[in-house]
Amino acid sequence: MDYKKPSQKFTGKIREVTVGSGLKLGGESVLPFYTFDGDTGAKPAVGMEIWDVFPKSWPQSLKDIFGEYADDPVKWAKFCIEKYNPDFICIRFEGANPEGDDKSPEDCAKTAERLSREVSIPLMIAGCDSNEKNAKIFVKIAEALPDKNYVFLSAVEANYKEIGAACGMAYGNIVSAESSVDLNLAKQLNILITQLGVKPEKMVMNPGCAAVGYGFEYVVTTMDRIRLAALDQNDATLQLPIISPVSFETWKAKESIATEDDMPEWGDQEERGIAMEVSTAAGVLAAGSNAVILRHPKSVEIIRKFIDELL
Repeated sequence: MDYKKPSQKFTGKIREVTVGSGLKLGGESVLPFYTFDGDTGAKPAVGMEIWDVFPKSWPQSLKDIFGEYADDPVKWAKFCIEKYNPDFICIRFEGANPEGDDKSPEDCAKTAERLSREVSIPLMIAGCDSNEKNAKIFVKIAEALPDKNYVFLSAVEANYKEIGAACGMAYGNIVSAESSVDLNLAKQLNILITQLGVKPEKMVMNPGCAAVGYGFEYVVTTMDRIRLAALDQNDATLQLPIISPVSFETWKAKESIATEDDMPEWGDQEERGIAMEVSTAAGVLAAGSNAVILRHPKSVEIIRKFIDELL
């Protein structure tokens, strides 16, 4: 008798969401990279992070790569697109931080509008470390970029009403619901945002992210549970694409930022940073992430190859 390979079928399916004019996220009806079981949906996307201000806090190895372009986010984005071909650009408005430059929402909106006008790939809009300030800048940016289908990272419990109403409803962009590494919290926030009136096709989720070694096991097990609930239990509230801002977490870990003078026994700082970013990105992709945000070009190259070899 011929061997018949078994396959695992699910009743649920992850909703497909279009970012920008054509970048598809989600659409899978099987576990990540399980091509032998069924439809794996859209290919996971790899994006690159830039800032609206010069990234003084970044390790020197990264500043050496982007330094001459990093004073201008448009030049920075164009350099990344031309040389590294990311699927999207994530601009982080670190300059809006009240404890830093405290840029106004209007200034942030002008930067985003110029970037949108001059780059050819979809954008994801990220804020600073202040949830209160993020609500203000996201409203202004969404107003300046109506119906672009850009992703706004992120709506949290403290500001989801302002961000959901402006970004997802009034101005036709995509809201990312960010929770703190807990299936029930992720589900609750998704429900709250949809109850506002935001349509599921205008939503993605970030159930939390961490660098490897920093509670990472909680992140991937939570993502596993979310994906199984969405697919096996057909839980519609969790059937959203997942975006993981990997670079936000890995490049603040001590293994990535400690210099070779401080920790000579740890070896090359740049190699450490890339290793942290790559291992974290590979882990969240294997747990169900549909898009990852990275900083180092080498990480982009390695993760793109990782995705291609598994599909």
